[in-house]
Amino acid sequence: MSSWGKNNDYQTPKNYWSVQEAKEKIQNFCAYQERCAWEVRRKLFEKGIQEKDIEELLEFLTQEGYLDEERFARSFARGKFRLKKWGKNRIQQELRLRKISQASIRAALVEIDPEEYYDTLLTQTEKKWESTQEKDPFKKRFKVIQYLMSRGFEQDLIQEAIGSMQ
Repeated sequence: MSSWGKNNDYQTPKNYWSVQEAKEKIQNFCAYQERCAWEVRRKLFEKGIQEKDIEELLEFLTQEGYLDEERFARSFARGKFRLKKWGKNRIQQELRLRKISQASIRAALVEIDPEEYYDTLLTQTEKKWESTQEKDPFKKRFKVIQYLMSRGFEQDLIQEAIGSMQ
C-alpha cells in the first residue's frame, strides 16, 4: 500500500485533471470526509498531477484546514473502533500504512475509552465463542484468540477476557 504509484506502469490515470481543476475537486474530496495526505496524494497521482504540483496542493489544503493529520487519525480511530470493532493494534497498523506520524497515532488511540474498549472486547469474545463450532476446548480457545488478534486486540487483554468467561 505504501509504495502505491511508484514505478507501477500498469496504474495509469483514466482521465487527467488540470492543476486548477484538481484544486477545486480535491477540496471537495477533503470536505466530504476526513482525509490524510497519503490518500490525497494517491488521488492526485491517479489524476495525473505532477509531484511538485501535488506538494503545492497539499500545502494549500493544510493551510486552509482541509487536511489535518491528527484530526484524521482521531476520527479514523473512533470510527474503526466503534463501527468495525477493531482493536488498538489494528488501528495503529492501518494508520502507519497511511503514513501518519507516531505522535498523531498516540493521540488517536487516547480517543478510545478503556472501559468501552474492554466491554467491546468482551462482547466480541462472547460472540465468537458462541459461534465457533469446535468440540475440543483447546482448539476452540485457539480459534477465538486468533480471531481477536486478527481484529487487533492485545494478547494480554484477550487472555483476561477469555478467562473471565470460564
